[in-house]
Amino acid sequence: MPKGAIWLLPGLEVKRWFVLLIIGTIVSVIGLCIVLNLRPVYFLIKIIMKAAQTLPSDIIGYLFILAGAVLFFIGWQKTNYSILDTKDNRNSNEVLEDLYRRRKLNRGPKIVAIGGGTGLSTMLKGIKQLTNNITAVVTVGDDGGSSGRLRHDLGVLPPGDIRNCIAALADDEDLVTKLFQYRFKTGEGLEGHSFGNLFLSALCAITGDMVRAVKESSKVLSIRGRVLPATLDDMRLVATMEDGSIVEGESNIPESGKKIVKMGTIPSDCKALEDVITAIHNADLIILGPGSLFTSVIPNLLVKEIAEAVINSNAKRIYVCNMMTQPGETDGFSVSDHLRTIMEHVGGKKIVDAVLVNDVLPQSIIEKYKSAGSTEVILDRENVEKLGVSIYQKHIINDETQLVRHAPRKLAKAIYYWFRRQERAGKK
Repeated sequence: MPKGAIWLLPGLEVKRWFVLLIIGTIVSVIGLCIVLNLRPVYFLIKIIMKAAQTLPSDIIGYLFILAGAVLFFIGWQKTNYSILDTKDNRNSNEVLEDLYRRRKLNRGPKIVAIGGGTGLSTMLKGIKQLTNNITAVVTVGDDGGSSGRLRHDLGVLPPGDIRNCIAALADDEDLVTKLFQYRFKTGEGLEGHSFGNLFLSALCAITGDMVRAVKESSKVLSIRGRVLPATLDDMRLVATMEDGSIVEGESNIPESGKKIVKMGTIPSDCKALEDVITAIHNADLIILGPGSLFTSVIPNLLVKEIAEAVINSNAKRIYVCNMMTQPGETDGFSVSDHLRTIMEHVGGKKIVDAVLVNDVLPQSIIEKYKSAGSTEVILDRENVEKLGVSIYQKHIINDETQLVRHAPRKLAKAIYYWFRRQERAGKK
């Protein structure tokens, strides 16, 4: 499309208001001329009538239509370019393209993504290309690293996973990610902290709570969608091991070297954020994972109100299964083991309709991960189907690296395709 014609794209929600403005202006001018009895208008009409008597009326009509259309388009274009006069390096056409894209994304499906860690933030990078109506629900059980130190020293909710999601949803993703993920290497008290964690902690102190801090930072960074903590309670993770021992703290659980039987929280009755429950009730699509099963996905569902809202939701629900097992958490787990574990933590109820599984992993990568104690998550179809969950397989691995990582765009497109297919099936 020619750059000058970008104004003609449907969905900008600009043209209708300019047409209304022009009609209003014309009506007002005609009324003013009548009230003031302006003679030039009368003479103009006489000239047009005289010309119509000497020239074919069709030609005169078409000439006036053409002249009016040209003047209208030029005036309209110049007016908008003046309004959109940008002070940065972007030209008006780029601003218009952004506006068109944003309008289109605003009409996208309402998606709630529940999880934590790098898995959730990776997926959000792709999902934001499909819709602006995103709510990322993030676990707040982290107690290690910079987040753990800030949690202990300042009494704030751990900002690490929240920070990652904000960076993933930001428009200027590369710059914001570099800024938010920048970790101070020196400085007494600063060493080891990331800028994003300090930024959110400072905003939390200014605004009074983490929810308001996240909202204000989202405005500053112009993110698509919103990020919400699962709860504002000081939630700490507790794991019951196979030998009956109890391990407390998210950072300690994978290091225990024991098999996890059940997860819990302290306090046991953490209250869900009201905005989270509302988002789940209004969602068209709910996504669980990807991410650490016991320390990223399940902790959100340990907040009973969240689990109940997802179970009772009319939205399409899908679980993105991890591609490799996680040492200390899911050793030897298959796809059905992941699903069964989630169901056991929500009272044995079915919480998802389908599971998204990667199709093929390169053998070279599998061998590489074996040395680190991680193996491929095997798809045991029969056991998955017994759980009443449908299987959806797609190639969603990032082929550009020698690491087992989801490709954000592939993952988002696969989820969106499944969602649309389910919607069409439901309408039949």
